[in-house]
Amino acid sequence: MTTPSAKPAEAAATRRWWVVDAKDLPLGRLASKVAQVLSGKHKPSYTPHVDTGDFVVVVNASQVKVTGNKANDKHYYSHSGYPGSLRKESFRHLIVKHPERPIELAVKGMLPKNVLGRQMLEKLKVYGNGDHPHQAQKPEALKV
Repeated sequence: MTTPSAKPAEAAATRRWWVVDAKDLPLGRLASKVAQVLSGKHKPSYTPHVDTGDFVVVVNASQVKVTGNKANDKHYYSHSGYPGSLRKESFRHLIVKHPERPIELAVKGMLPKNVLGRQMLEKLKVYGNGDHPHQAQKPEALKV
């Protein structure tokens, strides 16, 4: 008897939509649960080399919480490649300007660093407020 292996077409046909309310949830705990669902590890048909995950919609991203003094101490860095062009921005400033970016970056860091991980990240939809345009997909609430 062989272990069943999911095929890409089968996995795409069984994708579900989930919605998560990020209000007052810790950033890391939210990101780890979302990464698990995006990669498909919550399903019995999980196959490491096939994207078996589901779509995840995160709403109220602007109200996600961090513990301790991370709002001031946590920094996000970017570099263009030119000398002296390192930029850093604190969590407190980034959540005001781009409320979806801290969640996207946290989830991205928990996914594989290859083509498969980039495919998984495309199924993540993050919105700063409580509205989202995915009502037609009938997303189910995901417990975090």
